[in-house]
Amino acid sequence: MAQNEIKLWEGNMPGKGATEAEGLKPDQGDGVIRLTHVSEPTLALYPVNGAAAPAPFIIVCPGGGYNILSMDKEGTEIAEWLNSIGVSAAVLKYRCPKNREGALQDARRAVRMAREKAGEWNLDPARVGMLGFSAGGHLTAACSNSEDRPDFSVLVYPAYLFKKGSIELSEDIHVDADTPPAFVVQTKDDKNHYRSTLAYTAALDAAGVEVECHLFAKGGHGYGMRPSNHPVSQWPKLCETWMREMGFLK
Repeated sequence: MAQNEIKLWEGNMPGKGATEAEGLKPDQGDGVIRLTHVSEPTLALYPVNGAAAPAPFIIVCPGGGYNILSMDKEGTEIAEWLNSIGVSAAVLKYRCPKNREGALQDARRAVRMAREKAGEWNLDPARVGMLGFSAGGHLTAACSNSEDRPDFSVLVYPAYLFKKGSIELSEDIHVDADTPPAFVVQTKDDKNHYRSTLAYTAALDAAGVEVECHLFAKGGHGYGMRPSNHPVSQWPKLCETWMREMGFLK
């Protein structure tokens, strides 16, 4: 359970907020909490309780097409899983709808804040990661290639990372040798988005950046870590193993 929700910006926030009051979309009967019209971005902290040493820390970026935020399926449920494997987490409530510039400002601020608050939050400032779903995966990649880069990233069914009609990386993402290592997972039947995994993985490989990529056959889009009959549901265990192998989780 989140112990604290912290405003990202005190005083003047760069960029703009939403034009309507923050609120939830109507319940669609699928057990997903959809938040929209975010003007006051926050980090909801999920620390590992009783950790003797500073813990790794992951900022979770829910998806939702930059229109809504899937706050439970791609947010709180993920933070609770991370806690269970010894990772402190925070769910990023970033600005939406249709505010990619504001969302990136929020993500970058979250990374900076994590390192600034490392002592207070009992986290390791050299093991600050990001984990994003769909649009949150795009946001994770964008932040990973900004001036405020996390130390590692996890992209789950990322969106918007390829040029239409190709597997070339989108022009808004600029990978280089300093881009952090990544774990990327998607399914081939995620037809509108699976080329994001191909494009980002190829760009990281060309830059000499460590990347582990899993492209499963079936599973669609938007499953979070809720179980299914598809092998892609194994991704949390695969991700945990990768984090241990890379030294981010000890």
